[in-house]
Amino acid sequence: MVETKEIQVAQHCFHCGDAIELAGYRYAEHDFCCLGCQTVYQILNENNMQSYYRYNQHPGKSKQGKTADLSYLNEAAIADKLIDFKDEQITIITFYIPVIHCSSCIWLLENLYKINPHVVSSKVDFMKKQASITFKHNDLSLYDLVELLVSIGYEPKITLQDVVKEGKKVNSNPLIAKIAVAGFCFGNSMMLSFPEYFGLAGFEKSYSVFFGYANLLFTLPVLCYSASDYFKSAFLSIRQKRLNLDVPLALGIFILFLRTAYEVISQTGAGFGDTLCSLVFFILIGKWVQERTYYHISFERDYRSYFPVAVTTIKEGKEKSIQLADLHVGDRILVRNNEIIPADAVLLHGEACVDFSFVTGESKPISKILGEVIYAGGRQMAEAIELEVVKSVSQSYLTKLWNNDNYKQYDRQFQTFISYISKYFTIALLLIAVSSTVFWMVGQDANKAWGAFTAVLIIACPCALALSSPFTLSAALSVFDRNKFYVKNTDAIEQMAAIDALVFDKTGTISSPTVSGIAFEGFLTQEEKVLVYSACRNSSHPLSREIVKWLDHIEPVPVDRYEEKIGEGSITQIGKYTIKIGSARFVHAPKNTEDASYVFVSINDKVKGSFAMEQSWRTGLAGIIHNLRNYDLHLISGDNDRKKEVLKEIFPSSTRLLFNQSPQDKLNIINMFKGDGRNVCMIGDGLNDAGALKAADLGIAVSDDINNFSPGCDAILDGAAFQKLPQFFAFSKDAVRVIHLSFCISLFYNVIGLSFAVQGEMSPLFAAILMPISTVTIISFTSLLTRWFAKRRGL
Repeated sequence: MVETKEIQVAQHCFHCGDAIELAGYRYAEHDFCCLGCQTVYQILNENNMQSYYRYNQHPGKSKQGKTADLSYLNEAAIADKLIDFKDEQITIITFYIPVIHCSSCIWLLENLYKINPHVVSSKVDFMKKQASITFKHNDLSLYDLVELLVSIGYEPKITLQDVVKEGKKVNSNPLIAKIAVAGFCFGNSMMLSFPEYFGLAGFEKSYSVFFGYANLLFTLPVLCYSASDYFKSAFLSIRQKRLNLDVPLALGIFILFLRTAYEVISQTGAGFGDTLCSLVFFILIGKWVQERTYYHISFERDYRSYFPVAVTTIKEGKEKSIQLADLHVGDRILVRNNEIIPADAVLLHGEACVDFSFVTGESKPISKILGEVIYAGGRQMAEAIELEVVKSVSQSYLTKLWNNDNYKQYDRQFQTFISYISKYFTIALLLIAVSSTVFWMVGQDANKAWGAFTAVLIIACPCALALSSPFTLSAALSVFDRNKFYVKNTDAIEQMAAIDALVFDKTGTISSPTVSGIAFEGFLTQEEKVLVYSACRNSSHPLSREIVKWLDHIEPVPVDRYEEKIGEGSITQIGKYTIKIGSARFVHAPKNTEDASYVFVSINDKVKGSFAMEQSWRTGLAGIIHNLRNYDLHLISGDNDRKKEVLKEIFPSSTRLLFNQSPQDKLNIINMFKGDGRNVCMIGDGLNDAGALKAADLGIAVSDDINNFSPGCDAILDGAAFQKLPQFFAFSKDAVRVIHLSFCISLFYNVIGLSFAVQGEMSPLFAAILMPISTVTIISFTSLLTRWFAKRRGL
């Protein structure tokens, strides 16, 4: 008798960690969720790179799903526009790879040369999710390199914006250099000032003049280079007849230099060289903190991020990939399953089933007949089709959505707290300085008048005020980031705190993209359930997977033949039974399917019923809306109103529920709300929301994968964090409250300093102590209190 050993199948894929729904993929005593993950493991195993799995438990990404057609990479005209450098032997190219997520990814990508010897080197920028790869193009083509990356689960995301190189900006930030210069001068001037502060011994006194001139010398690069932007900003502000915070900052820095130069040259004092350098150093640090953003996320995406890089044309029966810019009216193109239609075109051959949800908001795919115009932006969900272009890419409906002049409201003028208070602060500062000067001039004490004037401008220089906002809002940005809410810049947080009206889109925003509700309408015997289960487990289609989950704990039977027709359904042969699963037309079912998504089942040409599937609402939607009840809430959707009654139960009675709205309608509604004096936030997800997101005072794009395309906006919210939306809005108000409190602390320090400054007497030691203490206090206070508020909000 042969003894058999039972093999225990793992519940999760060894490569990517996803749940294993279909058993049978096993290699080297490891279980995998699909053939793709097993293949990646085999590649690494054959190249002795098993160390990849030592860094993290499940470091890989699932290989299920289809890869885009990459044949266009063989076209030299397109490939040459993607590369960074090329000579006779090597090519250097930088790829954006959104699936980079851990140390294992870095290790594998930087060891590509072990998999293919024609890869010279590769370097990963984890924050930007980019990989710069150097390879020998005579032995390894660009197409083969991308295929290699795809085969190991790291498919690069190549968009039309990568081809249009002039749209890219070189990230050369001179601010870092200015901070470095100011920091160097600050450290050295402080060192030279210590003898003056602690009392000059005989040795130091003989060098006091040298120390003074050295300090003055250190202030020159700080004044002329590091602080140059503040003088330019102050000059432009005065020319435009408005006062910003840079005016008192520039004035204070200039007066510090003048008084230092006067005291050193006249040998009447040590000057304030160290104070000047420290002031510029700290405010530049604050400016750098404020300018920090997310390098791996684009907030200003346009149609080029959405359109394909190249399109397949058909000429004289031959297929050829060309770049999108070379596509002309009259060209015949081939669009495969899951590809984007790049231009308005007429259907010539094939069955078109187009998903326009990203353009119109309507979630139901639309079937097109021969001779009908199909607009750009739709995604073909069925078989490959042939079309004839009737409008150039620049004239298509999709491109016009982006280029609509009404949408281009990028420079929204929002007045932050600092910009609001700065004009009053500047006027008050100048009044105090002039008043103290006049007071001492009347008393015929010119020395004290000069001393009072310069001291007031020095000690009341709004360094702490300039730091309170950037450090508070930077801490808030990090809190949002940790909770998967990515805000474009610090100004957007203050704008968020001022919002009083929220407008939601429906499809993909408040509704979840995954199917949650499923029920079978009809009747299946136990034997028929086994047949349906056995048929569906052969398909990777999301709806088939939902049916497999619903028909759980069933033992499958062997399948004799399986055939899947893209966009229609599948035919499975099991013994004497023929099982058809798919659309109503595919199984010849008479039922009207306008009210929901249905998957029909027929066995031996007899319709047994249908699986009804509905998209669910986001987790906890009712609670989210309840917690936002203090805002003026509205919903505008491009979809139909079949869920109107359900939404009435979720939203307050005062909510406007508007359906079948075009992109222009949404834009008009947002402008109408703004015209009523409300600060409006638009929360959407698709291209049909692009105009409304731009027109609103704050635009938030909801995305279940932030690395995928989303319209231009002020913030991107990961769908997994949607239920935290009320906390995010409440926390933005907390952040502004911290700025107000820190302003009060700054005023407290200014009052103390001004009480000495107006008397015309202020020692360098007093300035050197008070200004850094106030700076450190503000930075510590804002950072700690902001994080305390975040913890209080559960963020």
